[in-house]
Amino acid sequence: MEIIKVKKRNIVFKYNVADWDLNLHLIMGNKYNYIIDTGLGSLSISPVIEYLGNNRNPVIAVNTHYHWDHIWGNGLLENCTIISHQLCRKIISEKWDEMLEKRKQFVRGDVQKCLPNLTFEDTLYFPDDKIKIFYTPGHTVDCISVLDEEEGVINTGDNIGDTMEEIVPSVETGKEVFINTLLKYKEMDFDTCVSGHNTVLGREVIDIILKEI
Repeated sequence: MEIIKVKKRNIVFKYNVADWDLNLHLIMGNKYNYIIDTGLGSLSISPVIEYLGNNRNPVIAVNTHYHWDHIWGNGLLENCTIISHQLCRKIISEKWDEMLEKRKQFVRGDVQKCLPNLTFEDTLYFPDDKIKIFYTPGHTVDCISVLDEEEGVINTGDNIGDTMEEIVPSVETGKEVFINTLLKYKEMDFDTCVSGHNTVLGREVIDIILKEI
């Protein structure tokens, strides 16, 4: 596991899993600490909690979408606020057991079913931390993204492909819906992109995806 300090309060925990990478993203806000995606179980989340050390700000976890590699660490944060899109919670509830059975070889540590406990439809905003969480369908129908307005860092979940060679992700929603999400990103003020699996990139990656899609 590699810890990458992207900016002062944005830190990425990068795990190598078989032949692919997985990113968990921590934003240390003024009021809350935000953990974006919870990985493959308790062993994915524990290093993030340890990194926070004596920081007493409450933790808010964010599930960017329902896929197993983004939610299996929820159980270690069951006493925290866990945010997702309303569709995400529904799909997790329906598919948890199926995903666990199919992908159990990737489990890291303890995995307990734990659903998001705060859902939304369009946008959530945390003014004390200048954190915007908003609906961005594309890779899946339930995708959300997180924008740190203070440091200009956006987490797009899996709406950026896993590698530079495959920068266009798989898209469940259809091309038009995904393009609208990419255009929404272009309207926002950020210079740094964190995603679920790729390296940390600049905002030019959005134009690259638009050209290739």
